[in-house]
Amino acid sequence: MAERVTIVEVAARAGVAISSVSSALNDRPGVSEQTRARIKQAASDLGFVPSVRGRSLSAKRAFTVGLVVHRDPFVLESDPFFGSFIGGLESVLDPRGYALILQIGSAADETLDRYRRLAAGRRVDGVVLNELTVDDPRVPLVRELDLPAIAVNPAAGFPLPAVRQDDSAGIGELVEHLVALGHRRFAHVAGPGHFIHAQHRSEAWRRALVAAGHDPGVVVDADFTYDAGARAARQLFETGASSDRPTAVFCANDLAAIGFMAEADRLGLRVPDDVSVAGFDGIELGSYVRPGLTTMSTAPRLIGAEAARLLLLAIDGGPVADATIEPARLLVRASTGPAPR
Repeated sequence: MAERVTIVEVAARAGVAISSVSSALNDRPGVSEQTRARIKQAASDLGFVPSVRGRSLSAKRAFTVGLVVHRDPFVLESDPFFGSFIGGLESVLDPRGYALILQIGSAADETLDRYRRLAAGRRVDGVVLNELTVDDPRVPLVRELDLPAIAVNPAAGFPLPAVRQDDSAGIGELVEHLVALGHRRFAHVAGPGHFIHAQHRSEAWRRALVAAGHDPGVVVDADFTYDAGARAARQLFETGASSDRPTAVFCANDLAAIGFMAEADRLGLRVPDDVSVAGFDGIELGSYVRPGLTTMSTAPRLIGAEAARLLLLAIDGGPVADATIEPARLLVRASTGPAPR
């Protein structure tokens, strides 16, 4: 195996001091642009790969950021949203020479302990806070730890910088779409009530239906899993008169909606002839199931990329303002259709 090219060799090739190479390759001041270009060309010619340990010691940074998924490990296996979100983070972090540390903690105390361990000895330079909960204990913790943090879709008045995407416009479009199809009996398969984004979706659904002059209908408390969607279908359709059953159901995410459709089919109901079903997130899997799932397109990769961009700004010590990306929009497929007669 070839020996690793050192910073000493780069300095000799460029005819400069070692300190100048360090400044140039870490984009710090102290060298002219002409010298910086010569050093970078020498490093490229030699195939020089910076040592992460060396960069960390020089810059007093870990060049890593943390993401702790605050849910059951099964979520990462089953929900493609997280893969796209992580891909968005990596698309910004990797070109800047940062690595992502991913950890999973389903219990609240376990999750908080992971943040403490990440902050100890500055194992990470900052963290992304996703899936925020009501009175989320991670918020005061990262402030206590003096750990730069960026949140994803928090409530109004949040004390830390955040990436925000409005979901109410897309849900309003869904309600207009269903009402125009003749639906008058509705149900919502909600996410866990302690999650801020689940509350946002439920409230937007309720507001839009009330504004359209309709009863919001039944709310089934569930989570964001396939199995929870299937259980909700049984709860709605195995009991009660058919005249009281909803003809249009909005699930808080696509995975639950897909589980709902599969169970409805097992119960002898046709989608969308007997019941229209819509989800939220816009995961690619929704285009593969039959019928294709009507959903809200949310661009998780873009959310991740913006979160990473803001976090690197915060790590650099500059001012960081909230970033707002394009609102979630309705994507109509075959799982919604005219209300049954």
